Amino acid sequence: MLKAILFDFDGTLADSREAFLTAYNKLAQRHGFERMTHPLFEQLRARSMRERCKALHVPFHKIPFLIGEISRYYQESMMEIPLMKGAREMVQELREAGYRLAILSSNEEKNIRFFLKIHGLDGFSTIMCSRKLFAKDRLMNSYLKRQKLKPDQVVYIGDEARDVLAGQKSGIRVVWAAWGFDGAENVRKARPDFIAERPSDVLQLVSEL
Repeated sequence: MLKAILFDFDGTLADSREAFLTAYNKLAQRHGFERMTHPLFEQLRARSMRERCKALHVPFHKIPFLIGEISRYYQESMMEIPLMKGAREMVQELREAGYRLAILSSNEEKNIRFFLKIHGLDGFSTIMCSRKLFAKDRLMNSYLKRQKLKPDQVVYIGDEARDVLAGQKSGIRVVWAAWGFDGAENVRKARPDFIAERPSDVLQLVSEL
């Protein structure tokens, strides 16, 4: 029986595309990386993380050292980041249906809590974060242990291929949020368990699990 629903943050609950582009371009200007235009962003949605770094001339091995800097630039735009269309209704419906709700993200907890506060979005009993982009499976495993749940009692909703891969490592089923950042070509290669085209699809989908 499904008991908990875990959410990614950026691209799933928060429509942070513009904030990310602004933050990245500040980083690019400082370090001499390729700037990202909106058309280029759309092109890169279909590529893997390594391919994106190559296209932008960002050394892949330096990503862990750049996350803190881009996060500081990101924080400057927090007040302007909108909630994804339909996300509020989705969260309310799932909460009323009795599911435990949590956020697992590579963003910072203070950013997420600030965002939830300014948008009046509550109902999340747990927020867990890690700056390591490819360590979300560890967050998932930690959540399961803390909540004393089995993988089949949980589902994760995320918009990136790395969310799908993390779920596979931890044994948690993943719903791909098709309204988010990664393009279909990129995510389908990772083989998500389910696909939600819009937030309004989520309640019906999880109720059938």
